[in-house]
Amino acid sequence: MIKYIIFDFDGTLADSGDISFKAMNKMAKKYKFRELDWSDIEKIRGMSAIERSRFMGVSLIKVPFLAPEFYSQYKEVMHEMDLHENMADLLKMLKGDGYGLAVISSNSESNIREFLHERNISEISEVICSHHIFDKDKIINKFLKRKGLANTGVIYVGDEIRDIIACKKSGIPIIWVDWGLDVKKIVEPHKPDFMISHALEIYDIVKSIENGNEI
Repeated sequence: MIKYIIFDFDGTLADSGDISFKAMNKMAKKYKFRELDWSDIEKIRGMSAIERSRFMGVSLIKVPFLAPEFYSQYKEVMHEMDLHENMADLLKMLKGDGYGLAVISSNSESNIREFLHERNISEISEVICSHHIFDKDKIINKFLKRKGLANTGVIYVGDEIRDIIACKKSGIPIIWVDWGLDVKKIVEPHKPDFMISHALEIYDIVKSIENGNEI
C-alpha cells in the first residue's frame, strides 16, 4: 500500500526552468564560468551531469559547494515561479484520497516552504532538504525509517537521472516526468518505473498500483 508520494521540487513540482536560468547566469558572472543563452537550454537538457559541467566550465566537484549560493540567488526571483500545470489539482486529489505528500529536494527548505505558503499549498506535510545534491537515497532512507515505512510504501516523482539512481538505491519506484531538466533519450537507459508527460498521470499510476497492478 502506498502511504506517501514524494516529489522532487525543481523541475517536477515547480516550473522552475526560467528562474534557474536567471540564477545560474548570475552565478556565472560572479565566478567567471559560461553564461547560458536561451538557445543553450535544450542542448544542456540532453547532456549528462559531467557534460553539463564541462559545457559550463565549472568542475562537477565544485557544484555541491556552489549550491547554497545558487539557491540564494534563486530566492530573489522565486516570486516569478509557479507550480507545474495541473499540479495543484493533482495534490488536492491525492491528499483527498488520504495519501501523505512530501518533498525531498536539494533546494533549501526555506525556499520551498515560502513558495508553498505564498501559493496556499497546504497539502504537502513534509519538506526534507539537503545541499548534498547526489545523496538523495540517504535522505529517502531516513524518511522511510522515520515514518516506519517499507520501500513499497512510497513512490517518488522526479525529473532527473540522479532521482532515478537514488530511488533504485533505496529500492523504491519512481515516476519520471518529461517536463523537467533531463530529456527522455538520456533517461531511458536508466529505466525508471514510469515515464509520463502529464501531471494527472501520476494519480492514475498510484491508483493502478493500489488496485494490485504490478510495476
